[in-house]
Amino acid sequence: MPIEILFKNNHCEWIDVESPTEEDLEFLHQRYEINSLLLEDTIDANHLPKFEQDGKVDFFLMRENTQLERSNLNTISDISTKLGVFLLDSSIITIHRLKNKSIYELKKEILLPENAEIRRDEIALNLALKVMKSFDDESQNLLDTMDHIESEIFLKTTNHSNHIRRLYRLKRKSGLNNRILNISTVWVDKFKLLDLDDAEITDLKDKHKDVIGDFEHLSMQVSSLISMFLAMSDQKANQVMKVLAIYSMYFFPITFIAGIYGMNFHFMPELDLKFGYYITLGLMAFISLLTFLYVRKKGW
Repeated sequence: MPIEILFKNNHCEWIDVESPTEEDLEFLHQRYEINSLLLEDTIDANHLPKFEQDGKVDFFLMRENTQLERSNLNTISDISTKLGVFLLDSSIITIHRLKNKSIYELKKEILLPENAEIRRDEIALNLALKVMKSFDDESQNLLDTMDHIESEIFLKTTNHSNHIRRLYRLKRKSGLNNRILNISTVWVDKFKLLDLDDAEITDLKDKHKDVIGDFEHLSMQVSSLISMFLAMSDQKANQVMKVLAIYSMYFFPITFIAGIYGMNFHFMPELDLKFGYYITLGLMAFISLLTFLYVRKKGW
């Protein structure tokens, strides 16, 4: 996508570059004297959030949550995408490899009449707030998913074999998001260097802390739910073993008797009894009844 001027007024201009090519990066390097290494950071898919100053250029490398349901959850690029923000004298340049929700939303909002005199640093702040909102939305989605799984585990009698897999994915997502947000503290704190009101900077920091708290709470809740799910699974297995053990108590003594009378000796005392068969069956039934009464008395 070509280099695009999204907004321009008497105070600043906002230039956006989506999916930059080598030629685009070289043009930005020549035209705005931006360090080539900083520009290369914007196309590294797994680069961590950071802040750098190079002469008169302030560089914020943010990561925005994508809320995509990917099969792999191994790296931070599986749940987020980069947004590079360069602040120059009177320009703000944003660079991103993929379509960016924060850019798209702010692009529409900035054309409203009340934003006609918006300044460079205010654009950067609004982008940062929208980046934080993407993580806030994701934390709410994951909490809703966790509540749904929890209700299925504790309230529904159907057996769902994929519960542990879904909980594992929640734990992985929460951990990766928490990692990104903790590292993002580096660039969030650097907004104090910009020409912004203290209240605006405090709002960004508070939002950042709130989202970190949400994901930490989610991680603890998911870990607790995994432990409870495994405990319930063990309990169900124990119940099955208990039932099998009780049945074995009934059949062990009568199997023992049947085994004795199944021996092929020529001379056995009860072979000539007229009612020996019925006596043996009665003895088996009597032993089973005694076993039942014993188990019932013990409350097993």
